[in-house]
Amino acid sequence: MASYPVSASNNSKQCSRAASYSVYLGDLHTGTMTRTEAWQGQSAVITSNSHAAILGIATQYQQRAELTWSNTEQAWLTTQFQQQVSGFRSRDMHASFSNNGFDSQVKLDGKTTSYHSTHIPLRDVDTLAIQIRELVLQGQQQFSLIRQASDGIEPYQYQVKAPITTQLAPWGELQLIPVEQTGAEDITYYFAPSLDHQLAQARYHGFILQGLIQLESYHSTCKPVSTFLG
Repeated sequence: MASYPVSASNNSKQCSRAASYSVYLGDLHTGTMTRTEAWQGQSAVITSNSHAAILGIATQYQQRAELTWSNTEQAWLTTQFQQQVSGFRSRDMHASFSNNGFDSQVKLDGKTTSYHSTHIPLRDVDTLAIQIRELVLQGQQQFSLIRQASDGIEPYQYQVKAPITTQLAPWGELQLIPVEQTGAEDITYYFAPSLDHQLAQARYHGFILQGLIQLESYHSTCKPVSTFLG
């Protein structure tokens, strides 16, 4: 296997991606989310911010994650991330990773806990999305990943489904690749090949409530995958 990722050009140039999403709970528009990726070659800083009103409680979420490509694991790995949530399920969290992502140290509201994975590196939610995209680009159909949650580690299984076509403003008709996640949280991710395989939608399949985030705008200065594959 190549010593560099399919999803990033093999150079050290800087580039960035910025996306904004609408957040829905059932049929109700409950908030917004923005996500920026600042790339330096095969490393990145990802910043996510969201504002939502859930069950009448205003919630603000902020996260800053640092990730890099590991030639040892042939995968994107989180090096550290910071997360702050106010309102519903408020928390202040900082996590750092070592041993190629198999060990983590999480400081949650002042209390520090260590975690270890025996077979799959631990990742934050943003690096998880980057790694899912990477595996889709590689043509993988089934795979497993583990997320570092605030109070434990959550294993997930993934199944890539046949592409679908949908209407999504302002782009019109888009082909999307669904990736179904099962485990502690059941989510279907939808990646858009014509938007450089970026995340266009994500559907949360809860027992009672159904959630959705949907892409509203996207801007990139990074090279599309098609310009450097081969």
